[in-house]
Amino acid sequence: MTVGEKMHMALTNLESAKASLEQFGLDSQDKNAQKMYFEMAEELGQMIKRFEGRINYTENQEPQYKVKQQAKSPQPQA
Repeated sequence: MTVGEKMHMALTNLESAKASLEQFGLDSQDKNAQKMYFEMAEELGQMIKRFEGRINYTENQEPQYKVKQQAKSPQPQA
């Protein structure tokens, strides 16, 4: 697994954790717990934005880390 793939996997995991926190907030009947879950989700959202920026910077500096470019296009058959 390349650095780019690892970074995108980590981003996906962060987004999943944020969604889970938001769901916990929606599911909770306790107003204090709801507030806590939504605040945590918001903080995680800010971290995700920072991490996305880092991924973009890394991909611009090291184009070989771009995940989308690593997929090989099929070779035309003669």
